[in-house]
Amino acid sequence: MRFRSYHTDDLEEMFLLDEACFEAPFRFSKAMMRRFAEARKARVVIAEKSGLAGFCIVHVERVDDGRMGYVVTLDVAERCRRKGLAAELMRRVEAEAREAGCCAMVLHVFVGNDAAIQFYERSGYERQEKAEGFYGQGGDAWVYRKTLSERTAVSGSE
Repeated sequence: MRFRSYHTDDLEEMFLLDEACFEAPFRFSKAMMRRFAEARKARVVIAEKSGLAGFCIVHVERVDDGRMGYVVTLDVAERCRRKGLAAELMRRVEAEAREAGCCAMVLHVFVGNDAAIQFYERSGYERQEKAEGFYGQGGDAWVYRKTLSERTAVSGSE
């Protein structure tokens, strides 16, 4: 597995992977994906193995007490699931967020996405509150948060 940062020519593959991973209203349009990936505050980690295996987009947001990382999306190709790739992508973006001065990571997850909820909880994220209608009418989300410490490190496995 090879990990690297985003290049503009990744957009089409990222968009197609997002369509494969999520149903509406959880997926992004190509224009939205471009805005999220190419924003000045974006940190993007791409995983490649015989093509795009997965990616994670995080935005470094200014908050009252400093900076926080916000997980915009985490996408892993079906062929690469249940092999630790999502966890490795999260470790890498958490490390990038910490290096950018973030004290914590925050994300939203659909209340009905049990697999994602279990993954984030195993990854050290704690449920904070419910965001009603975050994904539109009837699309509530849980807000999760994880405090970043100096010990949040990038794994050496590739």
